[in-house]
Amino acid sequence: MRKLNPGLLLAGVLLLFGVASRAGADDAAAGKQLAVGDDTFGCISDMKKVKHFFVDNLLGDLDGTVAVANSATGGVYPPGTVLQLIPTEVMIKQKPGFSPATKDWEFFELEVSPEGSKIRTRGFAQVNNRFGGNCFGCHVKARPEFDFVCELDHGCDPIPVTRPMIAALQHTDPRCKSAGPVSPEDAEALRQLGEISKPPAQPGAK
Repeated sequence: MRKLNPGLLLAGVLLLFGVASRAGADDAAAGKQLAVGDDTFGCISDMKKVKHFFVDNLLGDLDGTVAVANSATGGVYPPGTVLQLIPTEVMIKQKPGFSPATKDWEFFELEVSPEGSKIRTRGFAQVNNRFGGNCFGCHVKARPEFDFVCELDHGCDPIPVTRPMIAALQHTDPRCKSAGPVSPEDAEALRQLGEISKPPAQPGAK
């Protein structure tokens, strides 16, 4: 009978243990991640409005989300929280431990149309919005008590997008079935937004 090589046997056991450990780690990470797909997102105004933005909670804890959003002193948003300022940008609070660098927030950039939503990109520190700004780079400057969420007085850098521009984008979400004609005020705000969204002119361009 051929004798087994103890060294090879030990190497095989360690290899199997390593594969099992990696699989266990992957399973653990998957267990912390909420299932989010294109159909997760719909008309922004179907969500709960708090101040000038909209919120929801994928795990049913909408009251907990609203309480933190309304708090003047901040707080930690519960897992499942969805925060949305304009139709194409979303933050979702994943389960604890999923992304410590972003306090478990995952950022989404969407393409929206009357047919629905499509996730253009998603992630943590690498997601950029439609204006070329990095989501993480902005939100990381929020003071700790505000859990990575930016508002005018939360410590984040100011942005050139005004409240009327934000409201106009919310009012003209193409996924909303009840969207009516664009008001003159929204039309003017969208025109101004278009002006600041233009790419800078190249040197020598006419």
